[in-house]
Amino acid sequence: MKNDDSIRPWGHYEILLDAEYCKVKRIYVKPEQRLSYQYHHKRQEAWTVVSGVARITVDDETNDYGPGETVLIPLGAKHRMANPKKDEDMILVEVQTGTYFGEDDIVRVQDDYDRPESHNVINLWKPKWDITEDEESSN
Repeated sequence: MKNDDSIRPWGHYEILLDAEYCKVKRIYVKPEQRLSYQYHHKRQEAWTVVSGVARITVDDETNDYGPGETVLIPLGAKHRMANPKKDEDMILVEVQTGTYFGEDDIVRVQDDYDRPESHNVINLWKPKWDITEDEESSN
């Protein structure tokens, strides 16, 4: 079972390594889905396709890549990955290097799922309210 914070509308990811010097993820993209067109201020990425076909756009140039091929995403470059296949997941390994690897270092340029431009990290396990039921009934 996946952590709720790793599930996205386009698929999900697993964190394989989260160290001070890098973060490594295995990313699964569902058929005919794509991630937002985005960039980062504090990290660059290397993407290696391990299964399926990855349609990768870097600074408005789009190419298809297969298993074993790697694409380098420079710091500040606009980028996105997509799965053009109709019947199989695309899987790639992402290696992030830089000075910060938080999910809030995402600036979205375009998004198919109408998510906000910047990514706010929320704790899904902490309720949004601070008042307990007992406190509310006593007021």
